[in-house]
Amino acid sequence: MSDNRVETCVFCQIADGKIPATYLYQDEDIMIIENIHPVAKVHVLVIPKNHIVLNEIQDSEEFLGRLLLKAREAAEKKGIKESGYRIIVNTGKDAQADFEHLHLHVLGGEKLSDSL
Repeated sequence: MSDNRVETCVFCQIADGKIPATYLYQDEDIMIIENIHPVAKVHVLVIPKNHIVLNEIQDSEEFLGRLLLKAREAAEKKGIKESGYRIIVNTGKDAQADFEHLHLHVLGGEKLSDSL
């Protein structure tokens, strides 16, 4: 994966160590961090370290699959794999996406409402 970062992007700044985060996992391509504004008992983010915009990616099925598998691993580490969890990807302003940088929300640890 090429080194593609955007200086003004919060997730790119976290990946570069400029903004602190509580890490659950990281490797050279992916980081999993605790969400600082959780909407569920368990709320972690699975984030590519490079700045990737979902509506602009092409030919990344393998990497996108890795993100989903890491989301499942995060659910297992947080103890919610068996009880169930939700993976959410918000894209664009109508979805209330605060960041263009692709990231997966992993939510669980309680019964989730239909509105999440």
